[in-house]
Amino acid sequence: MMKVITTSLPGVLIIEPAVFEDPRGFFKETFNLERYSRHGIPGNGLSFVQDNHSRSKYGVLRGLHFQIKHPQGKLVSVAQGKVFDVAVDICPSSPTFKKWVGVELSDENHRQLYIPPGYAHGFCVLSESVDFQYKCTDYYYPDDEGGVLWNDESLNIDWPIKKPLISEKDSQLPRLHELSFDEIPQCQQ
Repeated sequence: MMKVITTSLPGVLIIEPAVFEDPRGFFKETFNLERYSRHGIPGNGLSFVQDNHSRSKYGVLRGLHFQIKHPQGKLVSVAQGKVFDVAVDICPSSPTFKKWVGVELSDENHRQLYIPPGYAHGFCVLSESVDFQYKCTDYYYPDDEGGVLWNDESLNIDWPIKKPLISEKDSQLPRLHELSFDEIPQCQQ
């Protein structure tokens, strides 16, 4: 039976799907509209419209990303490897503004994380490599990208890797206090 765990951030959920193992391997459903919608995933009349798959090596940190006018809800999981996955509340009027949730996702624990639209998202790779998958509730628009610096002191995220490999673009993201109201997604909560 699938287990859904609430977190300290509104709408951010940890999903532990039912996994059926035998000597040949395992089987699990990674998404079932009827079952997941009972838990509000993706919720608010949204549908998943795009699936993504990335591969990264040990120590890579991607994030913290969001889209401004087309915020994406994301159902994220790991097909192979292990990550520390983070969702950050960047809505200034939210009671959990600047709070974050971090969850280890791996091919061994089979966990998923659902992040509603409007949150910033990032992850760092804890295994030799990782195949990271995510379903999105809106399409990716390159001109609509936004982000927050991964080590913004005001967020105080306890990343398990202290000197990650960061892209040039991600290393130049602003701190949260440097963003204007029109540079963050409209609050969805």
